[in-house]
Amino acid sequence: MRAARVTRLDGPDAIEVGEVDEPTGDGIVVEVHAAGAAFPDALLTRGLYQYRPDPPFVLGAEIAGVVRSAPDGCHVGPGDRVVGLTMLTGGMAEVELLSPERAFKLPDNVSFEAGAGLLFNDLTVYFALTVRGRLQQGETVLVHAGGIGTSTLRLAPALGASRTIAVVSTEEKAQIATAAGATDVVLADGFKDAVKELTSGRGVDMVVDPVGADRFTDSLRSLVPGGRLLVVGFTGGEIPPVKVNRLLLNNIDVVGVGWGAWTATHPGALDEQWAGLERLLASGQLTAPQPEVYPLEQAAAAVASMENRTAKGKVVLRVRD
Repeated sequence: MRAARVTRLDGPDAIEVGEVDEPTGDGIVVEVHAAGAAFPDALLTRGLYQYRPDPPFVLGAEIAGVVRSAPDGCHVGPGDRVVGLTMLTGGMAEVELLSPERAFKLPDNVSFEAGAGLLFNDLTVYFALTVRGRLQQGETVLVHAGGIGTSTLRLAPALGASRTIAVVSTEEKAQIATAAGATDVVLADGFKDAVKELTSGRGVDMVVDPVGADRFTDSLRSLVPGGRLLVVGFTGGEIPPVKVNRLLLNNIDVVGVGWGAWTATHPGALDEQWAGLERLLASGQLTAPQPEVYPLEQAAAAVASMENRTAKGKVVLRVRD
């Protein structure tokens, strides 16, 4: 089968597409139609992620495709359309082997490419907003745009937010945020003051922050008293310090969102999260993302777009037609 492999830890340019053996073992065998790319893939190509497999290894943590075979009594069977999590490699290939608890039926109204772009970001954001962020009806959510950002812009209104404000780095990304459902869009340079003006000095109830770095302090300053800042990641490259006096003075929370760690320690969490997303998708309350699609042969360019932050939302590889 064809697969995108990291052959050395030199960054995305070290990804090569070639022939490898199909995986073997117990589980659900899936003929992969599309595979998602995420920021951890870029880190993996440099040996900078907390999980450090030795090359060569196949990238890809999220897939969408058709079940070829499944164990007896499994909740999915041959011919079913599914999405799945590899946790954390192996997905950018024509065939993948999934654990039954990490495979989910894909609603008929969602394409394979959109499905492959759902899992990491949407499950993370669903968990962030509902469990860690305790989103309430009518609240205002600010998010720093990107893959997590576009998921937040889609999910927050479906879960009760009345207003979403996107922080973007360019005018081009402003158009993407608006298309994803942002109520308002502001540029990263000077976003704190722009947010204060948009909210008539009140601020926002919640900030979803996958960037960190130099945006963190102004994100804290953008919160209402009692607001929550959700720490989802550090794509800005630096882990910012927290001056806890700010938390005390305004009774605000800085909340860690470790989706992977939560699912590893809370049996049934994945099923519960997917059930919530599936209901929203199947009913039309939540629209599937429109990812930026690359052919498998361009896996290196797809992952590089995550590292150099040129990606315009979610990135997906088309593995087969």
